[in-house]
Amino acid sequence: MTLKGDERGGLLGQGSVLMATSYPNRTSPVIRGKWLLDNILGMPPPPPPPDVPALKDSGANGKATSVRERMEEHRKNPACASCHVRMDPLGFALENYDAIGKWRTASDGVPVDAAAAFPDGTQFRGVAGLKTLLASHRPDFVAILPRNF
Repeated sequence: MTLKGDERGGLLGQGSVLMATSYPNRTSPVIRGKWLLDNILGMPPPPPPPDVPALKDSGANGKATSVRERMEEHRKNPACASCHVRMDPLGFALENYDAIGKWRTASDGVPVDAAAAFPDGTQFRGVAGLKTLLASHRPDFVAILPRNF
């Protein structure tokens, strides 16, 4: 079988990684972003504060909302925003993968937006952009990855 596109290949497109960094019923940009910070970049975020509220379900406000939209609401809390600003962009880049690693272009009836940006202005889109970003930090990536696997 021949695969086309950039969506498969390498560690970031493996179903095992994508499933381990999701909830059983939906993806989690936070878990995926934290996993990347911990295991690939060697920059683990601090633990979450106590009593962090759960993310609202899509449709809780009477309309379908993307994970991104629900995360933006969550990040309005300054205590949450300080860590999410690092984790979420990494996780959003993997949002085209569902909870079991299947490629998708929509989630809960809402188009997937895999664009990401860091506060310093660095922008990337999807898994291809994330791979390019990681490759641009090759010395860090090569030093950290073997330690964790």
